[in-house]
Amino acid sequence: MVWANAALRFYNGRMRILIANDDGYLAPGIAALVQACEGLGSVDVFAPERNASGTSNALTLHQPLSLHTAANGFRYVTGTPSDSVHLALTSGLIPKPDLVLSGINNGANMGDDTLYSGTVAAATEGYLFGIPAIAFSLVDKGWQHLDVATRVARRVIEHVLAQPPAQQSGHRPWLLNVNIPSRADADQAEWAVTRLGRRHASFPAVAQANPRGDLFYWIGPAGEAREDGEGTDFHATRLGQVSITPLQVDMTDHQRLPQWQQWVSRP
Repeated sequence: MVWANAALRFYNGRMRILIANDDGYLAPGIAALVQACEGLGSVDVFAPERNASGTSNALTLHQPLSLHTAANGFRYVTGTPSDSVHLALTSGLIPKPDLVLSGINNGANMGDDTLYSGTVAAATEGYLFGIPAIAFSLVDKGWQHLDVATRVARRVIEHVLAQPPAQQSGHRPWLLNVNIPSRADADQAEWAVTRLGRRHASFPAVAQANPRGDLFYWIGPAGEAREDGEGTDFHATRLGQVSITPLQVDMTDHQRLPQWQQWVSRP
């Protein structure tokens, strides 16, 4: 089985790991994630050339992508996080990885953020190709305690590879969204398996005028947490816990599907 073989390569230190992000290949977080994987196997980095936060799962379809290699061996792509992973997985430039990692992001990706997040999208792209994937984010912006988050990421990676949930150990990949508190003691914090919370609607767009009087607009900040009770990612990180949320791609409203089926049968 695919995942059983990957686990065997993990134990032998021969895993192939693909790392991406949305902050760009020069961001401290991606270097930290590469460091977190030292000794686990061979690592390939494919990341956007520039910060691509908020690009979600966008693929670049109407212009070609350029691929370059930095002095440290990281490859960077003139596109989105999803472009980066997609190119790595379909170009034939590297062998198929056993694991796709994304991050460590400069700021949280919780609740509704996951729909917009390039960090989560890069991991999701791997998942869509049948590869287990993890997105890592540092809750507060500014890279404070990134060294601690690096240790947490390593522990999460090792633990899920060594002891994957029993029902996931076969062909089915998994997708995890991990948010790490920006604290000096985060590597001692409890882990909480959480569900996504919800945010209020975003704040209004901000209009500004350039020196010629032309208006342009900035997208407003994300809304405050709205559903942040016990069991959510917001609640866990507020308590100083590491939030680990299993994700899936199926957006079907299963709960109301029977109601819609009745509706369509009565035109």
